Amino acid sequence: MAFSLFSQPRKGKILSGKMPKTLEKAVHKKIKHNGEEIATYIWEGNETIILLIHGWESNSSRWKKTLPYLQATGSTIIALDAPAHGLSSGKEFTIPKYAEWIDIVVKEYKPKFLIGHSFGGQTCLYYQSHYQSTSIEKIVILGAPNDFKTILHNYTSLLKLNDKITKSLENKYTQIFQRELSDFTGQNFAATVKTKGLIVHDIDDTVVLFEQSKTIASAWKNAAFIETKGLGHGLHDEILYTQVISFLFDDQQ
Repeated sequence: MAFSLFSQPRKGKILSGKMPKTLEKAVHKKIKHNGEEIATYIWEGNETIILLIHGWESNSSRWKKTLPYLQATGSTIIALDAPAHGLSSGKEFTIPKYAEWIDIVVKEYKPKFLIGHSFGGQTCLYYQSHYQSTSIEKIVILGAPNDFKTILHNYTSLLKLNDKITKSLENKYTQIFQRELSDFTGQNFAATVKTKGLIVHDIDDTVVLFEQSKTIASAWKNAAFIETKGLGHGLHDEILYTQVISFLFDDQQ
């Protein structure tokens, strides 16, 4: 029950008849995989493809403010809904499963760039560390957490779960991740990623602490770091959008 509560998002699904206007303008395509459906949204442009990876309890509409700036580059923009989010099927979310879905979408569309927010950013690192896609040239992670074990312990403390349940929950995730929870970190994933990267985090982020991204940056040898102030966890800002686009399209980076 504790695992179900933690792995099942409480929000982020798109209800029937409540499609966000941003997503209404996209071409919708569902990819079938292992009896489930991965919802993707396509804003058509040229042959350069940017894949957008949203975070926990969100969906592809979170890119509403970012999209016009990315579309101005002429690129084709694709977003997917995570497992149990948006219009995708399922009730359970884990980073390995999200990464598996990203791999399906990458093989389908062959994007050049990945942009991930929050848990989507950490999943991008996990994905490239484990799948090592050759089509991905650059990755941008926005407000990404580093340490899964800390997040899990915050959850168990919030629910005041006893030590036995907490240990069982840790064992459950150790089986899913096939590694110790202390090793399941953005820092460890980033250490094996050779792809060029850009890490962005706001010092006023109260959802994921600023130090989390600094830890990731210390391990990702091929990544630049942008520190913002006053943007919070959402990281929506015109200047930041232009910095991200500059990173993606400036061959000198």
